[in-house]
Amino acid sequence: MKVYLVLIALFVSFKTYAQVCYQNPVIPGFYSDPSICRVGDDYYMVHSSFGYFPGVPIFHSKNLVNWEQISYALTSKNQVNLNKAGITMGIFAATIRYHDGLFYMITTNILEKQGAFYVTAKDPKGPWSDPIWTEAEGIDPCFFFDEDGKTYIISTVNWGPNIKEGIHLLEIDPKTGKSLNKPKLLWEGTGGRYPEGPHLFKKDGYYYLMIAEGGTEFGHKETIARSKYLEGPYSGNPANPIATHINMNAETSPIQGLGHADLVETQDGSWFMVAHAFRNHQDHQILGRETFLLPVRWDKKAWPVVNNDGTAAFDMQVVSLPAPLKPQSDFSSKTNFDEDKFGYEWNYINNPIEANYSLSARKGYLRLMGSESTLNQLAGATFLGRRQQHYDFQATVSLDFMPQKINEEAGITAFKSSNYHYDLSVKNVKNKRLLVLSYFLGKIQHIEKEIPLEAGVVQLRISGSKDYYSFEYTQGNKPFMKIAEVDTRFLSSVTTGGFTGTYLGLFATGNGQKSTSSADFDSFMYVPK
Repeated sequence: MKVYLVLIALFVSFKTYAQVCYQNPVIPGFYSDPSICRVGDDYYMVHSSFGYFPGVPIFHSKNLVNWEQISYALTSKNQVNLNKAGITMGIFAATIRYHDGLFYMITTNILEKQGAFYVTAKDPKGPWSDPIWTEAEGIDPCFFFDEDGKTYIISTVNWGPNIKEGIHLLEIDPKTGKSLNKPKLLWEGTGGRYPEGPHLFKKDGYYYLMIAEGGTEFGHKETIARSKYLEGPYSGNPANPIATHINMNAETSPIQGLGHADLVETQDGSWFMVAHAFRNHQDHQILGRETFLLPVRWDKKAWPVVNNDGTAAFDMQVVSLPAPLKPQSDFSSKTNFDEDKFGYEWNYINNPIEANYSLSARKGYLRLMGSESTLNQLAGATFLGRRQQHYDFQATVSLDFMPQKINEEAGITAFKSSNYHYDLSVKNVKNKRLLVLSYFLGKIQHIEKEIPLEAGVVQLRISGSKDYYSFEYTQGNKPFMKIAEVDTRFLSSVTTGGFTGTYLGLFATGNGQKSTSSADFDSFMYVPK
């Protein structure tokens, strides 16, 4: 008997010791509204992209923790026109699903009135098809392929005089996108504002409808209902919400806004949730909504239980993952611009004017030509940026730029929106080549400092912390000199509004006229500190 008890104790101890530890967020920075699917041993995830292009980044993983971006679903103007999108419009929440040998990515361009559209691909790396438009109204569409071979779209309708607000179901022909019946209201949620982000699953004879509620700020939450029948009626989980940080057990956590989730079943029958949340610092968040991974206990004919108490943590422990864990990336990178295309981390604002970007005009450099547009106007602006993914970082770039015309300008920016950004740039001011640090905060536009430059290349740097951005420069072999620092909170979504995170971008502009002087960038480095 004693030996038996010892063996049990050793087994329990080993099982506890053998737990897998990982860090959240699994994808840091502005990668919001995650949707996930599994094909064999491979997992694929997509995210919202709003006004940035290419649209809908696609990630791949074997173990749900180590993710690598492999493509975008929307890579041409034929698929998506974003030229009136600004930053916070355009492509809202997307869903990825796999059915009968084909990947489906469905989303909405909020600027279009045609409804939801989807693209398909045999390989998630692409190519993806031209869009197939549907009559599904609202936002946040999701495919559901039922066991009887029928195909449905579930979408969120939060407005409109002719349709009741809530989550609606519409049967379609997946080859054409044509509706086969009229939309039917499935569920209005639990009473939280903005019921959205629906995903439908079938398990153990029940249809489970999971949605986000409460708005995507501090009141965000994930709720779920189920029915024996596809068209309902649906009954909510008595324990709703199943994931949130609005309750006492997590209201002081630096992780807030937990919600807009999707579920995936692993090869061994385990379940996990991907959800977005933001890191809160003194009631502000600058990194955007990031992707978190949570274990789910889902017993037969029962409701799903997320991470035991419905909360997320930075330091996570799970019993197992679908594949061995690798060291998690620190997401540092160096771009020498010596390839013939940009890495997946880089984005334009809206659809680019391609003639203003070149990787071949000067080998080993990114050449930008400024358009008439500025970062305050956006449409047609010359901008290439990547997400800020950490509070503490350094972003450094070398710039070779000799502006000949008055107001020609190029540099680096900490960019949240057209009304909120900090720019460190080389500029022609009254025929003098100056380094200029400018702040754009709503209607407040301020030049912090103008510094005469020597001839030749200048290195520009933005360093970040939770509280401040620091702006520095150097020429030759001199140490970097700090120019000034400014509060990060003015690039927070609490201040600026909108749904995106901060980008670190390279830009050029003629400030009202097309530039004739080229700006050549080299050796962009992003390094978390």
